[in-house]
Formats: sequence, C-alpha cells, structure tokens
Amino acid sequence: MLFKLVIIALLLFIVFNLFRAGFIMLRNDPEQTQMSRYLGRRVFYSVLVLLLLLLAMALGWITPNPRPY
Repeated sequence: MLFKLVIIALLLFIVFNLFRAGFIMLRNDPEQTQMSRYLGRRVFYSVLVLLLLLLAMALGWITPNPRPY
C-alpha cells in the first residue's frame, strides 16, 4: 500500500511541475527560474516512476494483470 502511495505522490508531483512550467512560459519573466528546470524535473520523475514500477514487478511487490481485456 505504501508503494502505491509513493507512486501516486510522484505522479502528482509530475503534474505539478508541468503546470508550473506552463505558468512560467505564459508569464515570460526573464528574472524568474527557467521553464526547462521544471520540465527536466518532470522527465526525471517520470523515468523514476517507470523504473520503480519495473523494479516492483521484478521483486514481486506488484503483479501485472494477466488478462487485460
């Protein structure tokens, strides 16, 4: 259960960084932090979620659905 909460928290953080980058893009303020910082974080956490899911499946913490339809 804790693993699923961590994954959900990371996914919410990914969405938060996406919106944060969008607001920076719309304001176009040269003194504010760059948009690429937030987009880079978003990509990093997306890769982290993918690796965590693969690791959890390899260790048997979660099991994939054997028949998806």
